[in-house]
Amino acid sequence: MQSNPVSEGSKAFDPNIVYITPIERHQWEHINGKENTVLKYQVVYASRTGNTQKVAAKIFETLPGTSKDIQKVEEAGKEADVYFVGFWNDKGTCSGSIMDYLSDLHGRKVALFGTCGMGGSREYFDQVAHRVEALIPDDNEYLGAFLCCGKMPGQVLERYKMMQEVEDSPRIRKMIQIYEEGMLHPDEADLDRAARFTREVLEKLQKAQTDERE
Repeated sequence: MQSNPVSEGSKAFDPNIVYITPIERHQWEHINGKENTVLKYQVVYASRTGNTQKVAAKIFETLPGTSKDIQKVEEAGKEADVYFVGFWNDKGTCSGSIMDYLSDLHGRKVALFGTCGMGGSREYFDQVAHRVEALIPDDNEYLGAFLCCGKMPGQVLERYKMMQEVEDSPRIRKMIQIYEEGMLHPDEADLDRAARFTREVLEKLQKAQTDERE
């Protein structure tokens, strides 16, 4: 069995020459004391049911190069030039952990992404994005947001069923329908749109750099 140069802690190992996974790169950085290096891209997310984690993984995969990392918000500590911050829809905005994380970002470029269990309309997505955008300090550069549908926890359906037993109204039936449709998301089409959003952000950054040089 071939030995793992990362786990052996060899300082002669060069991660820029030999292909390694993001996890192995993190191990190498820890061994060699390079964890405080400012990255080019940082993907940070909160995910309760795995929806936002799927989108985060797709965005991370789409980002170029090796100067990047992906972390849950509870573990995030690295600095980067560009942040992709992901959240799940918590009563029309993001969770408290993402609120706190965004409030601590200053002088960076920030893009948002998220998943919503309720509501699949563009208007609703825009409302949620605007609320979260408002949490980003003014000294950052906002790069836009991507939102898609996502499945909800099983307890939500149980609550809807209990409500239906009391009153079987069109409104409650619609809520159950939305829940069932959400179980299919994020699907491949959602992830493809997340990748396209990432590329659009990169193109925007590249154009800004070109304009500065001119």
